Amino acid sequence: METIYINHIAVFVCALLNLVVGALWYSPALFYKAWKKENALSDEDFKQVNMGKMYLISFLLALIMSYNMAFFLGDPGTDWTWGTTAGFLAGFGWSAMIFATIAIFELKSWKYILINGGYIVFYFSLIGFVLGIWR
Repeated sequence: METIYINHIAVFVCALLNLVVGALWYSPALFYKAWKKENALSDEDFKQVNMGKMYLISFLLALIMSYNMAFFLGDPGTDWTWGTTAGFLAGFGWSAMIFATIAIFELKSWKYILINGGYIVFYFSLIGFVLGIWR
C-alpha cells in the first residue's frame, strides 16, 4: 500500500490563504470594481449579508479543497515544482474550465470569467506550491 503524507497545518494555512488571497484579489486595489460591475452588485447589497457566516462557509469549503489537493499531492516525493504544477493543472484544467462553461450558459461576460477564473487558477497554484514545499 502506498504511503500518503499530509501536513495538516499546511492544509489549514492553505484554507486561510483562500480568504487572504480572495480579500486581495477582490479588493479595490485589484478587481473589486470590475467584479462588482460584472455581477451588477452595489455596496448596499453587502450590507444585508452576514459576513461572518459567509467567511466561515468559505473557509470550510477552502478546507475541503485544500485537503483534496493534499491527498492528490500526498506522495512523499512531491516537491514545490510538482505541487505548483498540479495546482495549476487542477485550477486551470478542471476548476476554471467548468466555472467558465457554467458562466457561458449563465450569459456571463468574459471579463467576469477571467476575473473569477484567474482567482481560481492563482489560488490552486498557490495551495499546490504550499503543499508541495511544506512537507
